[in-house]
Amino acid sequence: MNFHILTIFPEFFEGPLRHGVVARGIAAGALGIHIHNLRDWTHDRHKTVDDRPFGGAEGMLLKPEPIFEAVESIWPERPALATLPGGSKVILLSAQGRKFDQRVARDLSTASSLLLLCGRYEGVDERVAEHLCDEELSIGDYILTGGELAAMVIMDTVARLIPGVVGNSDSTAFESFEATGHGEGLLDCPQYTRPAEFRGWKVPEVLLSGNHEEIRRWRKAAAREKTARLRPDLME
Repeated sequence: MNFHILTIFPEFFEGPLRHGVVARGIAAGALGIHIHNLRDWTHDRHKTVDDRPFGGAEGMLLKPEPIFEAVESIWPERPALATLPGGSKVILLSAQGRKFDQRVARDLSTASSLLLLCGRYEGVDERVAEHLCDEELSIGDYILTGGELAAMVIMDTVARLIPGVVGNSDSTAFESFEATGHGEGLLDCPQYTRPAEFRGWKVPEVLLSGNHEEIRRWRKAAAREKTARLRPDLME
């Protein structure tokens, strides 16, 4: 899969892309990450990407011209890409977008390419959302200073679902929020490692029994209990 990130702060991604799952995916050839500076598509000496909103309001908005030019330059073949299996998507990262979750990540992982547009300031000219982007996504009901953090969250979450990125692909099946886990959309069960006893706290005996069927049943029940306690909304 190819990720394209359109941002006014390309240096933001230098550190995160050197570590963890995304870095391993790049090294394995399973991921292509392309960072684009929006200012490269401006035509004035100040490389202006923002302007005041019509109607009067606080803050500044990202202008439509450089964004449209950037996307059309990065993906001149975009209409053809959209018809391919998996297709390609332009996604605007916005607090007003659909809530990003594991199910959305699974859907996006089937795409051949994603272009993540990082908003800034008070937002982006609405014509970008209406006529250029395929959808808007939000990572939560709060306001970030920019879409770069959201882009990293989405890229990391989607990337680990791509074959060849995570060493053991089965490890992504039994996780929190996965339909393939201990119950559709539940949290993962409690997990333990050595030592079997630490400061008087013991690992549940069933996990030491070697009885795989008993362990499976315990994990499913424990996942339901943990979800009911910590995230009862997931059981509705």
